[in-house]
Amino acid sequence: MRENNEDNFGFDARYGIFVVCDGMGGQAAGEVASKMGVDVLLKYFREIGPDSTLHTSPSAMAASANGASNNGYAPDLGSSKHSPANDSPANDDAASEGGTAVATARTVSLLPGTSDARALERAIHLANQTIYSAGRAGAGRAGMGSTIVAAVIRGHSLAIGHVGDSRVYLVRQGEIQQLTQDHSLVMEQVRMGYITREQAQKSELQNVILRALGSEEEVEPDIEELVAVSGDTILMTSDGLTRYVDDQEILNIIKTVPDLKQACNALIQAAKDRGGDDNITCLLLRMEERPWYKGLFSKLFSGDQQWQNSI
Repeated sequence: MRENNEDNFGFDARYGIFVVCDGMGGQAAGEVASKMGVDVLLKYFREIGPDSTLHTSPSAMAASANGASNNGYAPDLGSSKHSPANDSPANDDAASEGGTAVATARTVSLLPGTSDARALERAIHLANQTIYSAGRAGAGRAGMGSTIVAAVIRGHSLAIGHVGDSRVYLVRQGEIQQLTQDHSLVMEQVRMGYITREQAQKSELQNVILRALGSEEEVEPDIEELVAVSGDTILMTSDGLTRYVDDQEILNIIKTVPDLKQACNALIQAAKDRGGDDNITCLLLRMEERPWYKGLFSKLFSGDQQWQNSI
């Protein structure tokens, strides 16, 4: 396992934004790039605020854990609406080691372009520009970059965006589907029929990324819009997991371990057991139908954590 952690993640359920980044670059540059990616997206959605046209709050069970640490914590993500953009979680020290989160969304079929998807695309472009500029200006940071997967969940709407080879999966009704396509050389070769997925898993070229935040002045993120239904589980993860654990095993773990924090830890342990030596980060979101009054009681009385800034 790497001593330095180039993965990062963060979320703010009040604004429905969830982010996982995997940095790359010499020395500590990858750590800097991934943190910038998370920070820019959280700040962007906190500043634009919740969509005033929506009348339901996103709610999801979420859990995350990081391969650099086997520890976790279990904050409860509610759905309160307004808070200053520079807020930080009360237990930030514990949060820095990876963890669990609990929030509420409801409702995955394609939708026409929505403000959430456009906002997500703008935020990813801004993150790219920020990392690219920092890489050009900072000593020892030339060529730094990061992958990103991000999801915006508001009401029944789910918008996802990504650059690089971090992934988003949907688990629905006992089946798993990869919602993103890796921007990597080996997966491009798979799509063109030059090699098989099995060959890609063993290729020495797995580290070659075709698109990443900060590698060029402009980047083209893939943006997709879906509708989530109650019972859906969304997995957002860096390649430290997917290089060692195949889709079927991911599905089996999520199906057989109902507690999301424990499922995250089981996924990470499975990658480690197969020789995983990269940082491993995963974020699990489970969609639940929740009456409005339960969300209100949760906000007023639970004291549950609703956001996690970058680690």
